Amino acid sequence: MHRITPVSLRLVLAALVAAWGIALVGGAASPPVAEEDAAVAERVALVIRDDGEGGGEREIEGTIVIEAVDGSMLLELDDQRLQLVAARDIRSRVPCDTPPPPATPRDEGKRILAELPAGFELLVTRHYVICFDTSRAYAQWCGALFEKLHDAFGNYWKKAGIEIETTRRPLVVVIFSDRQRYEAHAARDLGAAADRVVGYYNLLTNRVTTFDLTGSDQLARRPSTSAGRAGLEILASPEAAGLVSTLVHEASHQMAFNCGMHNRLAPVPVWLSEGMATFFETPDPGGRGWKGIGGVNRPRFDRFLTGYRPGVLDGIVLGDEPFRDADEAVDAYARAWALTAFLAHSRKAALVDYLTTMRSKRPLDPDTPEERMRDFVAAFGVTPSELEEPLMKFLARWK
Repeated sequence: MHRITPVSLRLVLAALVAAWGIALVGGAASPPVAEEDAAVAERVALVIRDDGEGGGEREIEGTIVIEAVDGSMLLELDDQRLQLVAARDIRSRVPCDTPPPPATPRDEGKRILAELPAGFELLVTRHYVICFDTSRAYAQWCGALFEKLHDAFGNYWKKAGIEIETTRRPLVVVIFSDRQRYEAHAARDLGAAADRVVGYYNLLTNRVTTFDLTGSDQLARRPSTSAGRAGLEILASPEAAGLVSTLVHEASHQMAFNCGMHNRLAPVPVWLSEGMATFFETPDPGGRGWKGIGGVNRPRFDRFLTGYRPGVLDGIVLGDEPFRDADEAVDAYARAWALTAFLAHSRKAALVDYLTTMRSKRPLDPDTPEERMRDFVAAFGVTPSELEEPLMKFLARWK
């Protein structure tokens, strides 16, 4: 178990969430490690102060991810959520000697349904639990899309030489029937940004949340189309490419953090996580919605060339600030895609080495520009700025 000093546990978690922005991806500086224990997954039952309107106390059980010297801790709960518990709020602590009884995917889904508004139903696929209050046909279409991504994601990285772990738990997706209901729910996670995205992956809950895209303002209305043709309607719409790619983008984040590639709350550079997601999202303007992995992502490609200036890669590799700046974020995402695509196509072995280093990062490990540069140069042999010339030549050939 990883112990840290108590002074910054809450601040670090808050910084991490802020750094991850809409997609909840990124890393922040870690507080100094005060003590290092063996990696033991200790499970505890706590009675904690309830911050609800009625006050009082409540019981929670979970596995300790990080514990501060003062007893504050980050828990992974049985529903995959991460919860920060301050030492002052803990009324009692008892070790749990036995693991919780095994829950089927349907059991986990029913537990999540209890948290959602009335009217939600459950769809269980091979790897996903989908909670929805839209048509079952649309939920099935999403399930098929996510399963396709799941297999493609795993196969791609296995062929590249990365060990992909089987997901321990079902991947959870929540689909609202319309944008209004989705935004009301998403505002709790994203605040004012909820009305700017059609879906997101939440690092803390480990869930993807979205809404029925057939009702999106960005899609042409087809009132006569039946619910049973929901997926076909999306696939036939040229406006759908960007919307579908967003779903794939967020589901790619979820995959990366559940197959052993990244650890939740570890200092994974935003350029890498967003670069991987944009590499997989490749929109298909030909009407299929998503054409697969690693092709020319035309919106990102054009944006990168428009905003390119020497030295831009150092900016995204050494820090995550460009992704948080509203004026720079679109360019930062384009640069992350361009760098990742270049490395995946021309320096894949080095990229695998870099990913292997990143997967060894633990929650709240130290993260500094100097360490990021060392990790980058160790894998690729040059600095980010030294890769810009070959990157530009690669893109010129790729047009």
